[in-house]
Amino acid sequence: MNPVTEIAPGLSIRSGTPPLRLNDFKLIAFDMDSTLINIECVDEIADAVGRKAEVAAITEAAMRGEIKDYKESLRRRVALLKGVSEANMEKIYQERLRLNPGAAELVAACKQAGLKVLLVSGGFSHFTDRVRDRLGIDYTRSNVLEVQDGRLTGRLLDQAWGDICDGAEKRRMLLETCTRLGISPRQAIAMGDGANDLPMMGEAGLSVAYHAKPAVREAAQVCINAGGLDRLLTLFQR
Repeated sequence: MNPVTEIAPGLSIRSGTPPLRLNDFKLIAFDMDSTLINIECVDEIADAVGRKAEVAAITEAAMRGEIKDYKESLRRRVALLKGVSEANMEKIYQERLRLNPGAAELVAACKQAGLKVLLVSGGFSHFTDRVRDRLGIDYTRSNVLEVQDGRLTGRLLDQAWGDICDGAEKRRMLLETCTRLGISPRQAIAMGDGANDLPMMGEAGLSVAYHAKPAVREAAQVCINAGGLDRLLTLFQR
């Protein structure tokens, strides 16, 4: 694989990447937790029942790629969320969840250039739906937490496409969206930070690692290791 060249502090691009023009792309796909937003939602939900450290350790191992069965790791973490109230969930959204720097600016610039925006997350619809509406995102895919009597049951609801949005589902969703739009995956940008983003990043014409784990930085064509998401825009020719 070609070496990476740092073109500005905390911003690097892999040698051999062709000149980039934003209007050459038709779709941009984002991971959510720790990419588009500042938190790992599952960890913050676990904090409501005093289990954040336990859940965060599993999350970290999964994002580094040390846990190969992402679905099982998510089921384990979700089981520990049993009893969290919907009020706790809303408090997390209002008080802890923030868009990462440059997120709104990057999404707006992409939309202005005619790109569609996909949010595909191993996180939860309680948060992805709100982020979608806040940013005007076109398509989303995420996991749905089961709620009974206003509290989490510790289980996920099955969807028509399966039970868990993992790396394989992120890849499938990227390809399905490209087909829906009548474009090649080479006309898509994919941004992420963890191991379960690698399958969709591998299909996209431009892969971007944002403050990412080492395995993701090693695979990506562009790495943003400092600053906001909108630093990506500096790489595109005007």
